[in-house]
Amino acid sequence: MTDAGPAPFTPQQADIVVLGATPGGIAAAVAAARLGHSVLLVEYHRHIGGMAASGLGKSDIEHRELIGGLFHEFTERVLAAYVARYGADSDNVRLCDDGYYYEPSVAEAVFEGMVGEQAGIGVHRGARLADVTCSNASVTAIRIIDRRSGRATMIHGCQFVDATYEGDLYAPAGAAFRLGREARDDFDEPHAGVVYYDYQDGRFLPGTTGAADDRLPAYTYRLCLTSDPDNAYRLTGPPPGYDRGEYVGYFDDLVAGRLSGPKTLKPGRGYNPAHFDTLVRALSVTEIPNRKTDVNINPRPLGFPFPEENRGYIEGDDATRQRIRQRHRDLTLGLLWFLQNDEHIPAEDRRIANGYHLPRDEFTDNGRFPFQLYVREGRRLVGEYTLTEHDLTTGSRRHEDAIAVGEFPIDSFPCRKRQPTDTQVLEGYLGMLDELTHPYEIPYRIMIPVNVENLIVPVAASTTHVAYSSIRMEPTWMALGQAAGTAAYLALRHGVTPRHVPVDELQRLLAAQRQIVSIPDG
Repeated sequence: MTDAGPAPFTPQQADIVVLGATPGGIAAAVAAARLGHSVLLVEYHRHIGGMAASGLGKSDIEHRELIGGLFHEFTERVLAAYVARYGADSDNVRLCDDGYYYEPSVAEAVFEGMVGEQAGIGVHRGARLADVTCSNASVTAIRIIDRRSGRATMIHGCQFVDATYEGDLYAPAGAAFRLGREARDDFDEPHAGVVYYDYQDGRFLPGTTGAADDRLPAYTYRLCLTSDPDNAYRLTGPPPGYDRGEYVGYFDDLVAGRLSGPKTLKPGRGYNPAHFDTLVRALSVTEIPNRKTDVNINPRPLGFPFPEENRGYIEGDDATRQRIRQRHRDLTLGLLWFLQNDEHIPAEDRRIANGYHLPRDEFTDNGRFPFQLYVREGRRLVGEYTLTEHDLTTGSRRHEDAIAVGEFPIDSFPCRKRQPTDTQVLEGYLGMLDELTHPYEIPYRIMIPVNVENLIVPVAASTTHVAYSSIRMEPTWMALGQAAGTAAYLALRHGVTPRHVPVDELQRLLAAQRQIVSIPDG
């Protein structure tokens, strides 16, 4: 896709403008529309649903009772879709796990249904943000460009929601933000900064300095692979620029035992005992309906090749981002090709790897490959409150303006490729710190910029790097998006900025929408 030459403006107007049809953005749009407002939802890709519709086929949630609202409605609709198609007693209904596990196409269809039912929502697909117009510390309009036609559209709004993974609206609007990892001393966070951490034994390793660092956690693609030969779209060759040398580090991992199973097996973590002590452990594979799998790239081996490949992505222009996305796509397909075909891979490992292929019936307009790069962390807003590691680990901190509950363990991907002295983990990896993380309340203030008045940020919100590694889950972002859309409604109703929305009324509205706004007593 290219951005063609300039075209005349097409002006549009909405009460609320949402940039980013991620699950958080969809929740914001649906919540505001159900309360009677007009909404324009703008998405870079031609598909909505972000990661949940682009390969992330299982909901990352540890305490299902703590996230309700629109996310719970999403799971109910997923379950209903499988029951209607296959019957309540079918294997596919069992594999969808009450609607928490799903195929990408099913998730996208459910999101389309939730959006399409709201007459007040208009959607721009395949449009990139060109620039932002501000006046008196408020956003007044955004200009977007259709990536196929090049047509520009000016969209005016009263309230704006930045629901992008990258924080792409608030940066040009002038909001302050952080990018990279804070130093340990900045917020007195034990796991901040440059860190080597033994995730199995819970101890810091030599090389940990706690110094600030501008590297971000590795990005990858989340794959959907099928084990059904009749639905297999087999690779017929390596991707352009394939270099097996980028993957041979996995051989050292195999010899050193770093591809073995974990000390403790927990369901839903992508552990497949048949893959332990094989090179297929480079992948984390979880079964979902219709003989498909959710496949994450396992960040524990030192051969993991993705760290630092995202350098320049957040600050880059559209051409730079397209180049970096293509690099990640090629690196991912190269890994799959390597596991399936390299002659030095043990034959049994190759046989297992050849049991998984891209599915013919997913991402049919994108070479059967996911459309959304897994941007695990981009900009982080500087808001009226900064969520830190302490909010996640004390288990007792309450917030009077709580509007959602977070509950996923601290879990950050590596930030650096293997260094000569690395023998156990890659730098920056904080793997599923269950023992430290407790369910925690999320204050409304983390979505409110300190210096922009009519903007709410439910996704790239105000947290430290460590805290972000927990809230960065789609169920949590849907809860924050629902709060953002409801807060935008209240701002318009009362004629105030989001900063001055009556929080008690916001909490009552969210509770009436079945959202869990605080940790239940007892």
